[in-house]
Amino acid sequence: MSKYPTRPGKPVFGVDTKVVGRDGKPMYGPDGKVLKQKIRMRDARFSDGRPQSLYFPEGHPQAGVFKGMTQILEERGFTDTAHLKAECEGFKCPPGASRCCTRRILFEQPDFRDVESLVETHCKARGFGVLFLPKFHCELNPIEQCWCAAKQVYREYPPSSLEADLHKNVIASLDTVETIHIRRFCNRTLRFMDAYRKGLTGKQAAWAAKKYSGHRTLPHDILAQFDSEAHTPNKHT
Repeated sequence: MSKYPTRPGKPVFGVDTKVVGRDGKPMYGPDGKVLKQKIRMRDARFSDGRPQSLYFPEGHPQAGVFKGMTQILEERGFTDTAHLKAECEGFKCPPGASRCCTRRILFEQPDFRDVESLVETHCKARGFGVLFLPKFHCELNPIEQCWCAAKQVYREYPPSSLEADLHKNVIASLDTVETIHIRRFCNRTLRFMDAYRKGLTGKQAAWAAKKYSGHRTLPHDILAQFDSEAHTPNKHT
């Protein structure tokens, strides 16, 4: 974001979005690239819940122009930000700093800091809750395990480049994942969660989840069991 209002002749400061046709699909330009357009950001919120437009209103000499971070902060009662720089170099503010730049102050405001994602917005509008899971931990995500099972089935279908075949095979593969499978995946996730809560590492958790397959939780002495088995000589040696 810029510190001051966007200069005349400059593009509207906003969010890049794909241009979508009447069929709901992205539109492409002559160069084969997806067409994009800038749209205005939605209103922010004052501490009392009132909306705060990030653009000057109709009737203003700069109607429709982005206000800039300084103006937005002044409307919120911050009167000493004009002397601050717009942002720290590389968006890397000093550790523990809270008033080093206008960007830091603005992005510490609750409505900027806690803004929900588009996924959350769309799901809430349809009555669904959203739970974000840890990244790069497919063992904690039953959906990932469903995809894995479906992909195993998908690989058995003959290769094809026809969109109709791809669509049909994907649907057929997903249909093979039944409710009982999903319940098993959820139980497996619960075992991994319990393992991490008990202090096991990834390797130890995988061992425990396999050993206690079918259980939702693990014994309280699971770490001791792991150590005991780790130091037990192999029966075949």
